[in-house]
Amino acid sequence: MAMRQTPLTCSGHTRPVVDLAFSGITPYGYFLISACKDGKPMLRQGDTGDWIGTFLGHKGAVWGATLNTDATKAATAAADFTAKVWDAVSGDEVLSLAHKHIVKTVNFTQDSNCLLTGGNDKLLRLYDLSNPDAAPQEISGHTSAIKKALWCNDDKQILSAAEDKTIRLWDRSSMEEVKTLTFDTSVSSMEYVADGQILVITYGKTIAFYNALSLELIKTVEAPASINSASLHPEKDFFVAGGDDFKLYKFDYSTKEELESYKGHFGPVHCVRFSPDGELYASGSEDGTLRLWQTAVGKTYGLWKCVLPEDLGTESAEQLYASTPEIKA
Repeated sequence: MAMRQTPLTCSGHTRPVVDLAFSGITPYGYFLISACKDGKPMLRQGDTGDWIGTFLGHKGAVWGATLNTDATKAATAAADFTAKVWDAVSGDEVLSLAHKHIVKTVNFTQDSNCLLTGGNDKLLRLYDLSNPDAAPQEISGHTSAIKKALWCNDDKQILSAAEDKTIRLWDRSSMEEVKTLTFDTSVSSMEYVADGQILVITYGKTIAFYNALSLELIKTVEAPASINSASLHPEKDFFVAGGDDFKLYKFDYSTKEELESYKGHFGPVHCVRFSPDGELYASGSEDGTLRLWQTAVGKTYGLWKCVLPEDLGTESAEQLYASTPEIKA
């Protein structure tokens, strides 16, 4: 009999959770940041979901949030026409970067010295964080709002996805467009996997995998519902996806077979990401919660404790499988 998935529910936000990101693995574990329309991005311990702090300062919905690799800095993108950089240890605001329109996406270089932003003014901006008073470099070319922008190829190139139904690859030094992918519908999400140079994108009911350097298609998978976000496991064994039917899906990456699906939330799932160690994945939803899901159900990890059926009496074993309790983090 299969074990039931018991998600950890992280409450605290008061509006839909629209973006989330994990840090790398640090000496203190790894961390999770969430962006929410309540304007109050939150930092949590990644493996347990325990709340660490809330970054206060934005005056509008926060659409994007990210952490640098060692979780010492955070960056957020908001509807108040700013991107902000934060000290993720003290929670203090370090920089507020004014934009001309709503900012949707932020991403640090690996050395944390440069911040990439994008949003409704259709421009990519590159900020030198060691010289914040300097005007940012700007890259134009998209004809609609930019939804996601990411560094790739050891920060030598940039990937951007926009409402103009394109994904574009840019060269950092020349600021020129290298290649464009065009779709029939707007791309809903984009994830870059540096190990193996894989780009994971979603549009409509499709989850597509591309080579991030050549933008050659590797494979596509059709899901049962419209998908808003997908994430590939670090070992590339499988990937997870979430969307408009409130469910989370897990697929085998090589065979494309659907392995599991869970009614994950009480509203559409907006974002899903694997943790850096691959032991769990986090989802954020219209229902205002984040949930953490075990990759290998029943394993002792974080707040989950392995319970073997032979350790239980028959009665309690039936109770264990009969209902899916929720653990509040």
